[in-house]
Amino acid sequence: MLKVNEIFLSIQGEGISTGYPTVFLRLSGCNLRCLYCDTSYSYEDGEEMTMEEVLEKVTSYGYKRVCLTGGEPLLQQEIKTLLTALKEYEINIETNGSVDIRLFPLGEKHRFTMDIKTPSSGEAENNCLSNFKYLRENDEIKIVIGDHQDYLWAKDLLRQHYEQGIITFSPIYNRVDPKKIVQWMLEDGIDARFQLQLHKILWDPEERGV
Repeated sequence: MLKVNEIFLSIQGEGISTGYPTVFLRLSGCNLRCLYCDTSYSYEDGEEMTMEEVLEKVTSYGYKRVCLTGGEPLLQQEIKTLLTALKEYEINIETNGSVDIRLFPLGEKHRFTMDIKTPSSGEAENNCLSNFKYLRENDEIKIVIGDHQDYLWAKDLLRQHYEQGIITFSPIYNRVDPKKIVQWMLEDGIDARFQLQLHKILWDPEERGV
């Protein structure tokens, strides 16, 4: 059984698959309480679904690209069965970076997006920094920036721990001018992706299921 908050089809609004049609499987439950969280409705709300029910819903959309998100999806050990069943699917697992990713072996078409928590999240002390050692070249490291302090903190963290993976800098929505982050990156010669959350531009930022 999996506790599921919602399953829907949309386009991917962030990360290295931005713009592609994607099936979103949002699981319930999270062990962190980030101050800027935009999916707090997934902390508790959800329904128990059998693996068969989840697979039927996910595969019904016809796209073989899935974003497994939350909450924190790695809190539910049953996703290992899901990953095995969907081994031919492109799957992106969005994790908050606090859970040991070694416990979840991925298929060739699967990848992690590890969301590193900066000081403005209020959860920076809960980053599992050993995860950096186990990220693969096609995994993504997402760093959400709220101010210049976050940026400087992130730059120092990467200097100490980065080994491989695709680095993405993203602004907290309506908290920091995105152009400032771009300016800081270019001034410091940071070779990373910058992104905006496309779904918050296309739809109301509070709208769900998009």
